[in-house]
Amino acid sequence: VFSPLQKQEVCGNLTLQHHMLEPVQRIPRYELLLKDYLKKLPEESPDRKDAEKSLELISTAANHSNAAIRKMEKMHKLLEVYERLGGEEDIVNPANELIKEGHIQKLSAKNGTAQDRYLFLFNSMVLYCVPKLRLIGQKFSVREKMDIAGLQVQEIAKQNVAHTFSITGKKRSLELQARTEEEKREWIHVIQATIEKHKQNSETFRAFNSSFSQEEEHLPDSSIANTSSVESMPGADGGGALGGSDSSRKSSKSKRDKEKQSCKSCSESFNSITKRRHHCKQCGAVICAKCSEFKPLADNSRHNRVCKECFLHLPASPCSPGVEAVGEQKKRLAAEKQSILAAENSLFSSYLQFFEKGKTWYKMWVTIPKSEPLVLYLQGSSQDGRSPRPIPLPGYEVSLPGSGEKFDVKHVFKLCQSHQTLYFSAEDEELQMKWMEVLTKAAKGETEDTAEGLSNP
Repeated sequence: VFSPLQKQEVCGNLTLQHHMLEPVQRIPRYELLLKDYLKKLPEESPDRKDAEKSLELISTAANHSNAAIRKMEKMHKLLEVYERLGGEEDIVNPANELIKEGHIQKLSAKNGTAQDRYLFLFNSMVLYCVPKLRLIGQKFSVREKMDIAGLQVQEIAKQNVAHTFSITGKKRSLELQARTEEEKREWIHVIQATIEKHKQNSETFRAFNSSFSQEEEHLPDSSIANTSSVESMPGADGGGALGGSDSSRKSSKSKRDKEKQSCKSCSESFNSITKRRHHCKQCGAVICAKCSEFKPLADNSRHNRVCKECFLHLPASPCSPGVEAVGEQKKRLAAEKQSILAAENSLFSSYLQFFEKGKTWYKMWVTIPKSEPLVLYLQGSSQDGRSPRPIPLPGYEVSLPGSGEKFDVKHVFKLCQSHQTLYFSAEDEELQMKWMEVLTKAAKGETEDTAEGLSNP
């Protein structure tokens, strides 16, 4: 039975699904066409260089397309397993990969009887499941989740029971029976290969993490040099102000801490992706980001990472001025920003009425600094201590309001970009036209001509 779409002559009796495959199939077709073209193209042909470059580009596109398809198929498999497990296990993760699944027999430790079970082998875990009887599709409940890390698999010999092997994890050991000898060897081989691959990946991450930490430790850090340069040097002699014995003890303690693989506070293991390792700049303890705070320095704008214990108990010092010094620093930075936005340091500036959807009109100091000729700054007229609002102008369109946009104020113009529209109202038409001219040039990225002929009103 043909659908109305298939009946059309232009469709060639093909279904909608067939037509949707065409964009995907077109890329490998171009690749094959270019390969055949290059085979028949003479070496001295002037088109050969361009044809080879085209083949390289289309091959790259084909590889990306295939990788995306494989990723989609992999996620589809995970979703299917997720549904078969009743949605209880959180396995739909791009990092997970289903390697093997199948029925298995579990040998009872009490009487040696065989019980029906099911195994799902992933790249990072084994799910030991119990089948559930369902009218539509077979479902499973997870009886045991075993991490690949630390897992062991080996063949075992039992009297009167063939095709047996065992899986031993950190918390539990299972004696399993396959249906055939070939099936048993396949399970052992696949599980062992998964364990070995997981070990290699773990060693790679550990080596990367170690090298990254060493690079981080060798970076110049004035905060470390100011507070603990003597005690951190392995060759510091006993004539220093801190004393040689104290210095050596602190150095050895720091080395021991660096060798630790878990956080001092929460005891969770480190890894190079989700839980990075840091060092307290006061006591040298190894900590994670979650268990650390920052102490600002007085001599520069950097911050020292310290553990929460040091943050709470150490008194404020010249190296750690505390909250008051931070407040003073913020005030100083705000004052510097205000001087940058002053009229004498601006390409163009004036007071304008400002309006944004969902808000009301209010008076703002609007300026384009000489130091940043493509950024518009908005500052409230009241001295509320808030930082000016920056608006990068490239990409915005400058225009007058549309016929359907009615306002109570006069001399309105607007900045539009994507879903954002900002409205401004000038005191007179001359100032309105001048602002529109300046903003139009800045929105196009024209920095050289923006200042020509401008004078602050």
